[in-house]
Amino acid sequence: MIDAKLYVIDYALHGQPKSFIIRAERMDNAEAWHWASCDAGVGRIGRYGREHVRKMSKPMAERYGISEVSWRQSG
Repeated sequence: MIDAKLYVIDYALHGQPKSFIIRAERMDNAEAWHWASCDAGVGRIGRYGREHVRKMSKPMAERYGISEVSWRQSG
């Protein structure tokens, strides 16, 4: 994680705005939806760095009340 950067992810959970900061090597919309679902308690975070976890997709996250996911680089 030498090239890791800080990202701010904003989302809504059942209409309530939420926000958090995460350190990651890369970020895109799919990653942001997955991490928002993890922050909401729906997605799964692997126990080990090498454990391959199935990412939460946008349609699946929306079923759990997650919406309006956006991200930006911190700083």
